Amino acid sequence: MDKRVADLIDSYSEEFAAMLTRWVQIPSVKSEAAEGAPFGAEVRRMLDAAVQDIEAMGFPTRVFDGYAADATFGPEGDDMIAVLGHLDVVPAGDGWEVPPFSAKWEGDRIIGRGTGDDKGPVVASLFAMKAIKEAGIPLKKGIRLILGCDEESDWRCMDWYCTHAQMPEVGFSPDASFPLINTEKGMIHMLVQAPVSAEGLQVLSLYTGERLNVIPGESVAVLAGGQELADQVAAFAGKTGLDYRAEVVPEGVRVTATGIPGHSAYPWGRKNAIGMMLILLRELGVQGALRTLADAYPMEHTGEHLGIQCEDDISGELTCNMGILHLENGVITASLDCRCPVKADLDALSASIKAHLPGFTFVDEGRKAPHHVPADSELVQALLGAFHDQTGLPAEPESTGGGTYAKVLKQGVAFGANFPGDPDLAHQANEYIEVSKMMLAAKIYADALLRLCAA
Repeated sequence: MDKRVADLIDSYSEEFAAMLTRWVQIPSVKSEAAEGAPFGAEVRRMLDAAVQDIEAMGFPTRVFDGYAADATFGPEGDDMIAVLGHLDVVPAGDGWEVPPFSAKWEGDRIIGRGTGDDKGPVVASLFAMKAIKEAGIPLKKGIRLILGCDEESDWRCMDWYCTHAQMPEVGFSPDASFPLINTEKGMIHMLVQAPVSAEGLQVLSLYTGERLNVIPGESVAVLAGGQELADQVAAFAGKTGLDYRAEVVPEGVRVTATGIPGHSAYPWGRKNAIGMMLILLRELGVQGALRTLADAYPMEHTGEHLGIQCEDDISGELTCNMGILHLENGVITASLDCRCPVKADLDALSASIKAHLPGFTFVDEGRKAPHHVPADSELVQALLGAFHDQTGLPAEPESTGGGTYAKVLKQGVAFGANFPGDPDLAHQANEYIEVSKMMLAAKIYADALLRLCAA
């Protein structure tokens, strides 16, 4: 890579940190739509702030009705290279040691929701473009940075963008990990409902989770009963070694299950608090819909008890997460988020889930097909080369259960910005980035873009 570009990126660290701090301090969690703000006022405020910063760098921008924005550098054409990131974030959740939108600095770290998923990598990509621009390196292909605002939910931002602009065919999304992900599993998302049973243990209140793609770290329920029931909870905690707390309150017994939160695509090493709550309720004698859920989702992520456990040699095993479990007005609502191997039959998996949840109504079902770019493609080889040359580390493509905007491109891959061996902090409490590593990511992105676009 041109030394001028590397030196410029080194000089940007303070500017990078200041910009990321501003972005993280905007709590861009999806909320009620308003005029010009299809994903809520804070997401629109984030989009406007990003556009203002990008324009200050000298890149022309376009805003698409609050759904998305883009910035272009270099010649326009059908062969432009896309860089796709997102500005929305998941809700903060529980367990933070600092205010989640404070963007607190601790040495090299900036802590806050969205630092790694995906604001930090987006800003790193932007500074990579700035360095190429300021170095005056001519391009034969243009670069288009595309910013979406609904990645953590329904991707309506990309639907809108694709109908109002020409989406490039080739590019990457800085929304996962290095070295590179060229295979993304298929997805099945479901929302199911059933009436609560009047038989057995009575659950008076239960409301856990806001997003299906988050592994909840805490679940709280109020149960009908007294000290005897609280003692049963304590006994079950002792038998299982799981973290349950029970206290007698005026309404009954308040029970808290504490697990380990995370991203639904990466359940290894996590503990889903909903699964913990369900197996406890089953132990205490719950019946009906909650018993059915406990039998189908008993603290596992493989989908075994839904009849969908499977794996392949390309993308590994299926994972399944329940991110939402609500009891409101006598109705149980639950979500399922399944990340399915490339070779899996999504129709057969869906049918098996439905067969294992008798009595439930399937009120919503969404799917995303799997995505794969051959390892020997020009795109994959260029990006792997950039990663290896900038880090000296081995560079082989990988697969993931995560879903990124790479899927909207004919040839798209996920490329950084989490480095090998680093903890996966997406959707977790105390999410952070290290500024020094983000500057290294910016160098990798600049190297990659030069390989793909330089004259």
